[in-house]
Amino acid sequence: MKTITTIVTGLLVVMAVQGQTLDSYIQEAESRNPEVQAFELRYNISKEKVDEADAFPKTEVSAGVFVSEPETRTGAQKARFSVKQMLPWFGTITLRENYASSLAEVDYLDIVITKRKLRLSVSQSYYELYAIKEKQVVLGENIQLLKTYEKLALTSVEVGGASAVDVLRLQIRQNELKEAKLVLEQEYRAVQTQFNNFLNRNENTAIAVVDALSVEEPIEIQQVQLELHPELEKYDRLYESVAHSEVLNQKEANPNLGFGLDYIPVAKRPGVDFSDNGKDILMPMVSLSIPIFNNNYKSRTVQNELQQEEIYAQKANRRNLLETILSDALTKKEASYIKYNTQLRNLEQAKDAEEILIKNYETGTIDFNDVLDIQELQLRFQVNLVEAVKNYYVQTAIINYLTNQ
Repeated sequence: MKTITTIVTGLLVVMAVQGQTLDSYIQEAESRNPEVQAFELRYNISKEKVDEADAFPKTEVSAGVFVSEPETRTGAQKARFSVKQMLPWFGTITLRENYASSLAEVDYLDIVITKRKLRLSVSQSYYELYAIKEKQVVLGENIQLLKTYEKLALTSVEVGGASAVDVLRLQIRQNELKEAKLVLEQEYRAVQTQFNNFLNRNENTAIAVVDALSVEEPIEIQQVQLELHPELEKYDRLYESVAHSEVLNQKEANPNLGFGLDYIPVAKRPGVDFSDNGKDILMPMVSLSIPIFNNNYKSRTVQNELQQEEIYAQKANRRNLLETILSDALTKKEASYIKYNTQLRNLEQAKDAEEILIKNYETGTIDFNDVLDIQELQLRFQVNLVEAVKNYYVQTAIINYLTNQ
């Protein structure tokens, strides 16, 4: 069994190695995770839509042949060829680009948010793996301790200081701890699979988990700027995109201009000689598309106003939720620190009780019921200590998700 000194020393090891190891896993996850890659592809599509926004409407080209050729003074018209290009109102193209760019900014924030959530998930799984591994170590040490007690009990049986029942109870307790250790192995595999899936790699890939984590008194966080959190910033960008949409809507309510050209080939009139005989017709054209029935634009204005109100309400709700999560994480982190210190004191006292029992054994008055009670207490305190460390770092990861800009 670890002595109290060993436990304290291990838990106070500097986190430099741990941070580097976890950071490397996080970087690998950000570069390999399919969800992140999907959002990056969506963002690339959005950037392409910015280039798409400056496109003009399709050029209209038409051709026709007169079945019954109309006769004119200069000859019979044979066919008609037309080309026409509609143009949006002045400044519409720029507004479309601005609107597309605002949507691309929203998609970029989705990448930032997804990476943040991924860092949180990877960190939480990492600390869960650490806790399981530490519990396995604790169980293994307690099994060895019970084997030592079993040898003492067998010796006491020989001299009449203990009964065979005491030996059996110690063996039964060992079986229970072995079972718990096997269950932890299964839990480790499940969390290992989850962790490797975050990194998009083989689920059986081994994971290097740090041997010890230090716990320090939480530092009070002063006036966190949650407004700068990307989840809330996303609502600001959505609000702006709707504003761009409305400006574009107003601009599209203006007329559209069109320019075109008609060409009509004319056949020469036989037997007639004059200067314009068979002269082809070339007719430039200008058209104006006027939105007389513009209820759809008015409806879009109302929709945009309602959508902005919806976004504002969603942001307020999300801000309240993030503030609640942050407050809860800060409280739980402080509670984990308190629990950590309490378990250290409990382990120290349990160790003193164990030493008293060993001294009693030397005088032949050991009570193996007390031995089992003390061992169970020590195991509970050790497991609680590991849980306190894990919870401390899980809550730290949540706080970092909310406060790191």
